[in-house]
Amino acid sequence: MRFVLDAEQRMFGETVDAVLSRSGRPETIRAWAAGTPGPGLALWRALAEAGVPALAVSPRHGGAGPLPVELVTAFHELGRHAAPGPYVETVAAAVLLDALGDAGPAAAWLPRVADGTAVVTLALAPVVPHALDADAADLTLAVDGDRLCRGEPGVPLASLDPARRLFPVAAGTVLASGPAVRAAAARAYDTGALSCAAQLVGLGHRLLEATVAHARSRRQFGRPIGEFQAVKHRLADVLVGLEYARPLVHGAALTYGMASFPRDVSAAKAAASDAAYAAARAALQIHGAMGYTDEYDLSLWIRKATALRQAWGAPAGHRARVLAALSSTPG
Repeated sequence: MRFVLDAEQRMFGETVDAVLSRSGRPETIRAWAAGTPGPGLALWRALAEAGVPALAVSPRHGGAGPLPVELVTAFHELGRHAAPGPYVETVAAAVLLDALGDAGPAAAWLPRVADGTAVVTLALAPVVPHALDADAADLTLAVDGDRLCRGEPGVPLASLDPARRLFPVAAGTVLASGPAVRAAAARAYDTGALSCAAQLVGLGHRLLEATVAHARSRRQFGRPIGEFQAVKHRLADVLVGLEYARPLVHGAALTYGMASFPRDVSAAKAAASDAAYAAARAALQIHGAMGYTDEYDLSLWIRKATALRQAWGAPAGHRARVLAALSSTPG
């Protein structure tokens, strides 16, 4: 099946790309990794002006959502630019708070999420055990079973991607409890996994573009290395993987709110994880030793693709969920 964005959706994607091109430079990523979030938070506010966080917030709280197709469009661009920050966690937290209703903690925080004045991060035990970038967040949330708590971040852990600062979280003040929290957390998890999948596809395409450009310019034995069959086949395999993953991501977005949404999200996340990881491995191999160096910008994308492969559920776990859903389907 072929998914085509309409004119407004394409324009929105181009707007997000333009904002990221102006402000989402490698220096912003490196500053975030070094614990200097100022440039990254300025980018966050610029993206909020473009309407990105508002996509996950309902109109009654000042948002425009939920708009899942526009959400994956935005996260594809966030991935292409390797933008630092808890974007996935913030939209997942927005879905969680919104699902708990106006009587919960939503009324105070969701309008701020929508206008970009609040950065929120989230831990969902056990599937998302750590809160991303809690040191730069205005609010840290932690869900443990039927309890939604204000999270108390601990000492950050080492990450494959230095621009993804992972914090263990202890449960603090209880904000809500009961079965509604568990249901809202499940919806938040699926939204986060879908957003992460879109991010991975964007990362993969950026890695492929950079690797193709390098293969055209790098010469060995008097020829561009892109003319060698082994390199051509490797890059073709990467492209096929990404082109298979993209419609799964958009197909999942179209089933938002339906019974099949969790299954479709898992199919998309598994495919996107594998496709982006294959793109990262190919980029590393074809670039050679350059791909390992911190000074070379490509390493920022390689590390993020590797880290996001496991984030919001590893491929094996998502494949198991797809299998379980298909096995339980009548007929």
